Amino acid sequence: MSTDTPPPGPFHPSDGEPHRTEVRTSVFAGHSAHDGEGSTGVPLRRLLLALGDPVADVAAAPGGLDVQVDNVVILDPEDRAEVREGDLVLLIGARGAAARRLVRTLAEQGATAVAVKTGGHPQDEAPSSGGRAGRPRPGATDELQALRSEAREAGIALLAVRAEVRWDQLQAVCQSIVDDARLTAVEDLGESSGDLFSMAQTIAQLTGGLVSIEDAASRVLAYSSGAEVDELRRLSVLGRRGPESYLALLREWGVFAKLRAGEEVVRIEEHPDLGIRRRLAVGIHAGRQPLGAIWVQEGASPLAENAEEALLGAARTTALQMIRQRSQASAGLRLREDLLSSLLEGRIDAGALADTVEVHADRGALVVAFSLLEAPDGAGEERPDRPARELRRRRMIDLVSVHTAAYRRSALVTELGGRVYVLLPDLERGREGWRGVEQSVLALTRKTVAAARAALGARVQGAVGSLMERLADVPDSRAEADRVLDAMGRDLERHLDWEVATISDVRSRVLIGETLARLREDPSLRDPRVSRLIEYDRAGGADLVHSLLAYLEAFGDARAAAERLHIHPNTLRYRVRRAASVSGIDLGDPGERLFTQLQLLMEQQAP
Repeated sequence: MSTDTPPPGPFHPSDGEPHRTEVRTSVFAGHSAHDGEGSTGVPLRRLLLALGDPVADVAAAPGGLDVQVDNVVILDPEDRAEVREGDLVLLIGARGAAARRLVRTLAEQGATAVAVKTGGHPQDEAPSSGGRAGRPRPGATDELQALRSEAREAGIALLAVRAEVRWDQLQAVCQSIVDDARLTAVEDLGESSGDLFSMAQTIAQLTGGLVSIEDAASRVLAYSSGAEVDELRRLSVLGRRGPESYLALLREWGVFAKLRAGEEVVRIEEHPDLGIRRRLAVGIHAGRQPLGAIWVQEGASPLAENAEEALLGAARTTALQMIRQRSQASAGLRLREDLLSSLLEGRIDAGALADTVEVHADRGALVVAFSLLEAPDGAGEERPDRPARELRRRRMIDLVSVHTAAYRRSALVTELGGRVYVLLPDLERGREGWRGVEQSVLALTRKTVAAARAALGARVQGAVGSLMERLADVPDSRAEADRVLDAMGRDLERHLDWEVATISDVRSRVLIGETLARLREDPSLRDPRVSRLIEYDRAGGADLVHSLLAYLEAFGDARAAAERLHIHPNTLRYRVRRAASVSGIDLGDPGERLFTQLQLLMEQQAP
């Protein structure tokens, strides 16, 4: 749940731990949770939702996130550890073996959860290339990992609190949430991946029709833009509800009964005499409860070939959005997205996500990453303004959600650092082993990328991470997908054929790119002779660097390199000799050729 920005609101940075007297006062301030008989608190999940700000990560949740918190106390290691069942204990100042012993003791006394501060928080992580969150520095998370293992074995939830949060303020806010929960029943919160109008427009792009989304009472909640509407659609949009005469016909034809019964896509043939064009419809459900339906009217052109498959995925995704609209809250979405993002970044225990979204931690899983590429400056394309980019990003998430939900109901989608990530959990080995699963995911990714490019009019790339046999290992799958996208994103003008790839497709480009990044970071690894050639070329405009690099990439075949550069072979040979003379590089030495090529590639790919 943590991010890189300091938490606003009541959680201000502190110069250190609270004073001892402040701690003791705070301990007694929360005792009201145990006053009286039959008092109830709040599930840990709801407490995290209500906090809202990025205050803590769920480091371990062996009992899930629905364990009950009845009281919030601060515990000083010098005090005697006496807590009650249902306590959330804010453990200050304890480190190493002492902290592990206290975690075990608190679990034995019935505490629900313990919160600690360690050196393994995201603010201590080194950023990776591209500006995305990096992995923890070696050794920075050892303490947290040890506490996590202890908490799992003891059966107690563990929260890792951000370093700048003051314990006394956190205790006061958490206790207030627990107390308020006794007075107010809060509906469980769902998740969503965008507004319904954005989703309607996305479905229209995928199906090639005119879309409307309705609730269970046939009230129009959202619709796509477009002409060539028939009478039924015109009256429904204008009146925000289907006309009763038309609704009676649909009931008579058994359409509503089929929509309520399950996920079957229903076909309604054209009735010109009634002003009804051909339609497809699919019911939206939450379990067995009907929430509404999605309707797609055919326009002047036939519907897309895969319209029915797109509708199935859209119905599953839209159900989550309709639940959110009913609750009028976004905190549930925030928690679920934070948990998924935290899992992909390797910051939380897989059990915390599995408990929240009902996936199996012991089954196979992999991550697919998508990148929506903006046109670079000077590319001749008009760069969209910020609202337009945000709308396109939102539609990209919707589109990916629709396709992946059609493939697997349990697919989860989130965004990190401008990329869209899909977690495909609950994968099971088939008769061909994992190969069949990987091939089907590749096909899904290609289909999604093609649809996104067509719908958004933008360059889209997809990368499939390796399949992991346990949910806990998906950070490795995500990291691999990122490495593939990074490699595909370099030198786009020369490699536009790469739209979807795995690590095996681009492994050499990945390794070369990461090697060049290391060279770029450490100037001491550069050959001054190559640097002299680069400076000479910049000053004189002789194009020696470009020519020498082409020659080296062609294994010294002057004719092949000259053809690629559209110059005469003799011209290329002269430039190569001139480059060797200016720099002093011995092109007859294999080692010097290799390193020269690497350094010239680094120069060519410099940001």
